[in-house]
Amino acid sequence: MVGDRKRIWGWYFFDWASQPYNTLLLTFVFGPYFAEIARGYYMGAGLDEEAAKAAAQAYWGWGLAIASLIIAVLAPVLGAIADGTGRRLVWVWAFSACYVIGAAGLWWVAPGGEAGMLFWAVLLFGLGFVGMEFATIFTNALMPSLTQSDDLGAISGTGFAFGYLGGLVALIVMLLFFAEGADTGLTLLGIPPLFGLDTEAREGTRFVGPFTALWYVVFMIPFFLWVKEPRTERRPLHLERALASLGDLIRSLRYRRSLTAYLLSSLFYRDALNALYGFGGIYASGVLGWSITQIGIFGIVGVVTAMIVAFIGGRADRAYGPKPVIVASILVLILVCIVIVGMTRESLWGLALDPASSLPDAIFFGCGALIGAAGGSLQAASRTMMARHTTPDRATEAFGLYALSGKVTSFLAPALIALATMISGSQRIGIAPLIVLFLIGLFLLSFVRPRGEMKA
Repeated sequence: MVGDRKRIWGWYFFDWASQPYNTLLLTFVFGPYFAEIARGYYMGAGLDEEAAKAAAQAYWGWGLAIASLIIAVLAPVLGAIADGTGRRLVWVWAFSACYVIGAAGLWWVAPGGEAGMLFWAVLLFGLGFVGMEFATIFTNALMPSLTQSDDLGAISGTGFAFGYLGGLVALIVMLLFFAEGADTGLTLLGIPPLFGLDTEAREGTRFVGPFTALWYVVFMIPFFLWVKEPRTERRPLHLERALASLGDLIRSLRYRRSLTAYLLSSLFYRDALNALYGFGGIYASGVLGWSITQIGIFGIVGVVTAMIVAFIGGRADRAYGPKPVIVASILVLILVCIVIVGMTRESLWGLALDPASSLPDAIFFGCGALIGAAGGSLQAASRTMMARHTTPDRATEAFGLYALSGKVTSFLAPALIALATMISGSQRIGIAPLIVLFLIGLFLLSFVRPRGEMKA
């Protein structure tokens, strides 16, 4: 039992170690910082401010779309190879290296650069993003071997809650001691960034890359020390056999209606959720004019609610199953998207707001809290639902297919946002396609069996 607890806690530490890539880089610090420097570049190239904001959002969207497409193509193949060889941890090591290199390289993304700087920013971010997503596939595949199936919901929820706590701590440290305001040059504590980092060159904010890489390296130590692979036969790599096994799994989907419906459903709603995370900070920067510090505080609110509700959602998952948790979370996220699309500093769906007041900011803070809460419980319950559709010996292959369902069209949401933003010239209208994606996912979920393929 002690060994089992250590394995579970080691598995939790992956969520703790990896979450800052989403919290710090994707959403609340580097993403908005990229929007700032890209906006400055486009304005310097002659675009007006609104067109520059839209161009910056579109560039980021196409970058995320390409990275997601790479994940979609390779995830199920790598999963089949891992299950075929009986080895998973070696892949976690390999993709952890991508995570660290990509994150650390963001240090060199300085303001005032040419178009090449934007390219390298997106390329390095994409490398780390791909590394994080692939490492997650192989760690998720270990979940069915950790405990009895009835406890999977609680374990998944606790893992996400622990991960969000790690993201919260990392974000607070970054805001208090490093990320400087563009206008003041001071951190949230009202001090210059530590270690004499140059505020003119935005070194405090750029330090988010190396900080995220170092965080991952340090906190992955318990994972690698305590998590061991299930005892299975080690087999040599046989690519043709692995691909044949993957083909059998894909062909079997026509007979596995619940799994097929779930993969299709999650294909749409997880894509929409990831896009909401990826563009939330950029939206706040462009539409509401928030600084990096304000966006960071917004992030703290979202991460706190995500941590609390992911834990509560895990208990609800254990009591009622993952499907009701998923449905409730999607409904909340649809409501949030409707509010965001209809809001500016001057109005909310035609209802006048005082642009000088704090009301628009308060409304968006509320949206952030709801995104965090619903997103945390949605991700945890989704992982449980996938585990209910597989077995420990085929888990990596199944979670590779799950990653495919989350990424095969994950270029779709960023691309639709980029396209809608370009056509409308409005960041606000650019978010509207997410509502449709959530609704499609909700409809397809109606065909999913609550207990998956587990015996009643």
